[in-house]
Amino acid sequence: MHSLPETGFLRLPQIIGNPNANPPIPPLIPVKKTCWWEGVKTGRFPKPVKIGRCTMWRVEDIKALIASA
Repeated sequence: MHSLPETGFLRLPQIIGNPNANPPIPPLIPVKKTCWWEGVKTGRFPKPVKIGRCTMWRVEDIKALIASA
């Protein structure tokens, strides 16, 4: 598992990864963007938090999701 801070926020590429970034970002949860958003819609994945125009997820929510898998 990747080293995540205790608290804070993650953007979508930090969760599902981005192989085109420099350096590439490995996925915490290896799903495609459309699958992620469908999971958010159905409640499978945590709801995001809007901070200004940015959509982010709480680190605590992502850690809980990984732990429940």
